[in-house]
Amino acid sequence: MSRLTKSFGFAAAGIRHTFKTQPNFKIHTIFCILVISAGLFLKLATIEWLWILVAISMVLVSELINTAIEVLVDLVSPEYNKKAGIVKDAAAGAVLVAAIIAVAIGLTIFLPKIF
Repeated sequence: MSRLTKSFGFAAAGIRHTFKTQPNFKIHTIFCILVISAGLFLKLATIEWLWILVAISMVLVSELINTAIEVLVDLVSPEYNKKAGIVKDAAAGAVLVAAIIAVAIGLTIFLPKIF
């Protein structure tokens, strides 16, 4: 198996792990499917699709990074540690910011089409 193929396998394993273990990633995935379905139904323009794809990727990528940070922090600091908690909270905060921005993008694109 080539190194490239192996690296894709490792990446897929990381996505599978996140999907299996992180309820928020499942929720984000469901919303992604709903948003893509709504975009297809409402026939979004190319530029609108680009913004939607940026928003979706921003949320999913931040959730994957958040999961990696949480697992790493748990590995190096299995007992409670205030600084470890701050690291995990900041990573979760990044996901929240990404999700809020994604909602704003979605509302900006979809509300005028709905109303």
